[in-house]
Amino acid sequence: MDHEAVAVNPGRIKVLAHFTPGDKVMDFLAPHRDWLDVTFCAEDDDTTFYRELPAAEVLWHVLRPVSGDDLERGLRLRLVHKLGAGVNTIDVDTAGQLGILVANMPGANAPSVAEGTVLLMLAALRRLPELDRATRDGTGWPSDHSLGETVRDIGGCTVGLVGYGNIAKRVEKIVVAMGADPSQVIHTSTRDTGHPQWRSLPDLLAASDIVSLHLPLTEATRGLLDRQALASMKPGAVVVNTARGPIIDEPDLVEALRTGQVASAGLDVFAQEPVAPGNPLLELPNVVLTPHVTWYTADTMRRYLTMAVDNCRRIHDGEPLANVVNGVR
Repeated sequence: MDHEAVAVNPGRIKVLAHFTPGDKVMDFLAPHRDWLDVTFCAEDDDTTFYRELPAAEVLWHVLRPVSGDDLERGLRLRLVHKLGAGVNTIDVDTAGQLGILVANMPGANAPSVAEGTVLLMLAALRRLPELDRATRDGTGWPSDHSLGETVRDIGGCTVGLVGYGNIAKRVEKIVVAMGADPSQVIHTSTRDTGHPQWRSLPDLLAASDIVSLHLPLTEATRGLLDRQALASMKPGAVVVNTARGPIIDEPDLVEALRTGQVASAGLDVFAQEPVAPGNPLLELPNVVLTPHVTWYTADTMRRYLTMAVDNCRRIHDGEPLANVVNGVR
């Protein structure tokens, strides 16, 4: 099949889903089996991936990068559908050259990532990993007297949101509901939109007790929080990143955490994923870590599958696809 052929297929649409399903996923897909043929492949199973890819018409992509070479091997591919919003893990340019559509799911994971962001904010702000270890070790009593000097309520903090899209706006609503003064939940984005809480990035970093990242990874945002930016933050501030790891210069963050310039960090994403065993972040007591899973809930998966199946149905019925990002038609 030519990559440019996007003809109506009266039969079954063949999908390669690049993740391991649970029972709820299989139950969701069961009513569509008469027209949707889904093969699952674990993200670390390259043998199955490369065996199944040439026959797939649609690739449901999560995190494992899809290179130009991968796309060349997808001889029948019509669509790479990102289960999520960020498409930085897909070679979108090569897909366009091959006539392969790339689509994403803007906003589908926003509720889950927003809640996960606040979870990490609280864990870092309240020194949860340290207190958990002390309790397990039997050294939590008497209480550390420094808690009363360092642990904060979100309601007493200035919260700085770097980026102001779907997720950041949900985080804003949650922290305001928890008592944060609406005038102290500030944000920055690519330009001043006239919003009263908009700040330039330097002003946001200088004012915020909590700095939370909500940006896509681009050449402009790579290394955005570097040594200079971290040094400009309010001493003792907390950094939270549920966006993309390389937005922070990781060695610079490690140094800021070691010196106390940054009090603590809550990180769901990293410069290299999976995190290498020798990564110094793993040894720091003032960091709480999760493995890029703030998006990963049963509710998000239901939203993802609804959108993924809908676009497959559109291919099957010859209709225009939703949320195409690379302009191929």
